[in-house]
Amino acid sequence: MAGPSSEPSPGLSRVVLLTGAAGGIGRVMTQALLSDGHRVVAADRDAASLDQLKAGAGAQLVTVTADLGTEVGCLKAVETARSAFGGIDALINNAGIGMSAIRPDAEARHPGIEELSPDIWDRFFAIFMRAPVTLAHAVLPMMKQRGFGRIVNNTTSYLTMLRVLPYGSAKAALESMSAVWASEMQGSPITVNVLVPGGPTDTALIADGAGWDRSKMLRPEIMGPPIRFLISDAGAACNGKRITAARWDEKLAPAEAAERASRPIGWPELSSDAVWLKG
Repeated sequence: MAGPSSEPSPGLSRVVLLTGAAGGIGRVMTQALLSDGHRVVAADRDAASLDQLKAGAGAQLVTVTADLGTEVGCLKAVETARSAFGGIDALINNAGIGMSAIRPDAEARHPGIEELSPDIWDRFFAIFMRAPVTLAHAVLPMMKQRGFGRIVNNTTSYLTMLRVLPYGSAKAALESMSAVWASEMQGSPITVNVLVPGGPTDTALIADGAGWDRSKMLRPEIMGPPIRFLISDAGAACNGKRITAARWDEKLAPAEAAERASRPIGWPELSSDAVWLKG
């Protein structure tokens, strides 16, 4: 028999714009949201994988081939959602670029300052930072009008932020932005949260050249239960949280599982190091 967290009481069918939808994590989240009756606009640059995702999904799923590293691609995704479903209730910023885009073994043998050209930095920040900004700027008016909004950002672990360039730095920027957005949205019907797997995950973003044992990696499927909760009506009280999917206990009710698997976005306890001007 399924545990209580397999039924998160999704409530009304929502319109979700999900980026990076054709990859391992994106595919899992897309299928999880479709299973709850939500309508999903799946955006990705991989047209062939989007076609596979679309097969048998029905009218609930609309796909859009777009490069989320460009403003044109972001706005194309938003307009596709508006045209298909009349607006957007939830935005999941999951589009990514892995270290293997620099070289196959870059996950294990991190590139240093001299190897990282400005073009590489620009590409990582375009996907992990500028795309979420562009998309949020475009969808927030719709969320406010509809009286419901969910923004979920996929960042990374603190350890990765401190050790891996440019991936960690770009994700750290998204983490920081998520904390500020959540504070701005506090008290409104719009929530902003971070959802991360919790460690290296067995997807195509990690190339075989990394030399890691895939059997020891996290499975993308762990992202399903927490994203279902965050998009559901039951997730309304969850704002400003960083949920680690690997710590989600499916034997618990969703709200309790979320509480146990979460902490505030951005490690705010580190703010005690700051010295502020007085007066």
